[in-house]
Amino acid sequence: MKMLQVELPDQMAHEVEDVVETGKFENATEVVRAALREFISRRRFELLEQQQLKDISWALNEKPAAK
Repeated sequence: MKMLQVELPDQMAHEVEDVVETGKFENATEVVRAALREFISRRRFELLEQQQLKDISWALNEKPAAK
């Protein structure tokens, strides 16, 4: 597992602490992991679609090979 350090604005850090205090998460790390999982899950299709559109654009702009 890779460790990342993240700096949060004070307001966001307080909100993370509030979520931990509800007991739903053990600690701030778990809150951040859950948020990243949700972000990646929601963005996965969008990112895949963007890459496919780039690939299509590239293919349409390629010139046929000379014979």
